[in-house]
Amino acid sequence: MHDEMLTLDMVDRDGAIAEAAEEACHSRADFFRRAGVAAGGAVLGSSLLGGIAAAAAPKQVPAGDVAILKYALTLEYLEAAFYKEAVDGGHLRGEARAFARKVARDEATHVAALRKALGSAAPASPRFDFHGTTRRRSTFLEASYALENTGVAAYLGQAGNIKTPSILLTAASILTVEARHSGAAGQLLGRNISPSGAFDAGKSTREVLAIVNKTKFVRS
Repeated sequence: MHDEMLTLDMVDRDGAIAEAAEEACHSRADFFRRAGVAAGGAVLGSSLLGGIAAAAAPKQVPAGDVAILKYALTLEYLEAAFYKEAVDGGHLRGEARAFARKVARDEATHVAALRKALGSAAPASPRFDFHGTTRRRSTFLEASYALENTGVAAYLGQAGNIKTPSILLTAASILTVEARHSGAAGQLLGRNISPSGAFDAGKSTREVLAIVNKTKFVRS
């Protein structure tokens, strides 16, 4: 086994994310206009999972949106595996263990939702090595804080590129949960629960993947 860099090409094989980013209008007015359409016009039935799965039929969803879902799923695989190892390892105690168990359920649900939405197009999960970070409270929480804030930045960075209203709404609902996770980790660490201040900044796919690669958590 050897370390393998997670590259933009691996999660955007047909260039759809890059194309969507080039075409997107990034003005604040356009973003809120789209969000308003998503909130008022999306047909989601009784659950977000049902809505995103219905919206993800290949003929209905732009290639850029499908690519973004694949990108999101890759990041969710990482988080879900991290928390699963933390829970299964049995090294955490007290509030840290309770936090890990709750977030593990959330991240596993995110993975299931995105996999269902993508169907046969869902990419396989990479293999991960967390280098013992889940065995101690301090390293677990530091890694959690970093991963959750990266997740927030990743979803926010793609918000203006998503063209399907129900997918945008679902991505936004995952983003807010990731933000709650990062705030809870920050509180347990005694760190700033809002490190970016009153407004968060999104990150591009390349920026997010560079952060992920620095962790060396992704294996071939």
